[in-house]
Amino acid sequence: MRESLERIKRFDPVRARERFTSNFDPQRTKFILLGHQRTGFFVTRILPHTLLLDHLYIIPAYQNQGIGRHVLSHIFKEADGVGLPVTVGALRESASNRFYLRHGFKLVKSDEYDNYYQR
Repeated sequence: MRESLERIKRFDPVRARERFTSNFDPQRTKFILLGHQRTGFFVTRILPHTLLLDHLYIIPAYQNQGIGRHVLSHIFKEADGVGLPVTVGALRESASNRFYLRHGFKLVKSDEYDNYYQR
């Protein structure tokens, strides 16, 4: 995410850390493992009308190997099990926008810096 934030001149390490730690919930944070190697993590939250994919980060060296698709499959099963759509936000300049669109998300809202999707 740092690369995308730097591209639009919005990277601030203090702000990035505060944003993450302010809503960090170890109960909802799951590591992504490939064998015994941590390759990323994701965070979901069940809200009244949606399952929010709050964070999905994969170490760059492990991207484009189907790991994100596999994680989304797991998240979709969880959301379908409780009858909720999945909502996610992505920085407008991030390559993750193409990823979410490829995996069935529809753009529902944009603001100055972010796009918001729902599946």
